[in-house]
Amino acid sequence: MAQETVIYLAREALSVALLVAAPMLGLGMLVGITVSILQAITQIQEQTLTFVPKIIAVMIAIIIFGPLMLTIITEFTQNLYSELPNFIN
Repeated sequence: MAQETVIYLAREALSVALLVAAPMLGLGMLVGITVSILQAITQIQEQTLTFVPKIIAVMIAIIIFGPLMLTIITEFTQNLYSELPNFIN
């Protein structure tokens, strides 16, 4: 397998991982910042207060964006398997 092929596969795998993780990370970050601002305003300094809203936000993101994430992963896998004979040369 050529070096260019390995770099191409690694780049594609990283972009797929980023596309799949982005909705969950983005929504979790948005909820975390919102809860932090709320804690700063109300001066409630409970460290465990941020976990429950973040977990709920990530679950909601999985429910909403799950079909899209599954489509991205299956397309990547199908493309990888269909191009596998070309990589062996």
